[in-house]
Amino acid sequence: MANTILVGAQWGDEGKGKIIDVLTAKADMVVRTQGGNNAGHTVFIGRRKYVLHLIPSGILRVRKRCVIGNGVVVDPVSLVGEIAELKRLGVRVKNLFVSESAHLVLPYHRELDEQREILKGTNKIGTTKRGIGPAYGDKAARTGLRMIDLINADRFEALLRCKIQENNEILKALGAKPLSFARVHAAYRVAGDQLKPFVTNTVVLLHEAMRRGQSILFEGAQGTFLDIDHGTYPFVTSSNTTAGGACTGSGVAPHRMDCVVGVMKAYTTRVGEGPLPTESAEIADMLHAMGREFGATTGRPRRCGWFDAVASRHAAIINGIDDLSVTNLDGLDNVPTIKVCISYRAGLARLDYIPADIELLAKCEPVYAEFPGWMTSTTRCKKWSQLPAKARTYLRALAELTAARLTLVSVGPARAQTIFL
Repeated sequence: MANTILVGAQWGDEGKGKIIDVLTAKADMVVRTQGGNNAGHTVFIGRRKYVLHLIPSGILRVRKRCVIGNGVVVDPVSLVGEIAELKRLGVRVKNLFVSESAHLVLPYHRELDEQREILKGTNKIGTTKRGIGPAYGDKAARTGLRMIDLINADRFEALLRCKIQENNEILKALGAKPLSFARVHAAYRVAGDQLKPFVTNTVVLLHEAMRRGQSILFEGAQGTFLDIDHGTYPFVTSSNTTAGGACTGSGVAPHRMDCVVGVMKAYTTRVGEGPLPTESAEIADMLHAMGREFGATTGRPRRCGWFDAVASRHAAIINGIDDLSVTNLDGLDNVPTIKVCISYRAGLARLDYIPADIELLAKCEPVYAEFPGWMTSTTRCKKWSQLPAKARTYLRALAELTAARLTLVSVGPARAQTIFL
């Protein structure tokens, strides 16, 4: 397998966890390159469900090395808890490596995140309140603490004391309770000691692997339209969720990347606030009634809509998507008529791209094409030829509208429910 970047081509929650798990069978290493524990990847192996937040999904494959790259913001206490849960489920985590340059998420980041959402009122972004934005803010302001600081006990104590004092003044001004340095320090000191064996220079680790001819799968979190630069700003996350983020978040140069895989659902979902042009109560009610489309991290019901080809084309351009993986096809098994948005209408104008102006996007009305549903279960299909003819027609249309090569279709959460083209 070549070095492959896997990205979400919608608003996140595209089922990347399963696709990463499937593709890891052919990779030597899996690298998470951005985001924090605000993301959740769900993987089913047999009847067991695994929900991962910081650790790459490749950890569920024996002898695969997994890396948390420098572009990730790490909550050390959360990571220790995730490791403990995996061990409880019988998963070995010896092959986990954490970048010494990854920035830390600290309790004051979470408090600030929550207070800022409260202040925004009806204009809130809808964050997970995990402190991700404030942590990236400290990184950009060059005031953040990193894993290399955490595992240096004396340095961490001195730096943390200053940061707690500074942020307590801000929290008090916002009407929030100040944090106890002693409590925060004690919890993070324990976490730092437990994580120290995993911390290393992951840039060197990755380049040594490539010199040995090993292949790497770069695991994206969230989705294209949550990208801080290319998403539906300000209703976005605080990192680069697009393909370029895999390079900066890992230290692997662009010319060493061989393929970009875009993952998208056969329909559209998102969590959080902001415009979603194809949002439909009809499809949302149907999917929620099926017990589907609830956030892996928050448990919140996802907003749902019809497939948005305007968005998928835009994602293909931004990411340079070569191969397309379509997930959750089975979610449409009982829909008699399926809609696909082929363009937007804004007043008298017709748009074939997602406008950067969020107010204009909020006014966009979808222009739909309709496809007949197949009205039969696809969950037992193992080959392309076994899919209903109408399902194959629908999938070909999605690939053509996206301008990418369809290479994988998922018809359920299990590894075996995967069709390779």
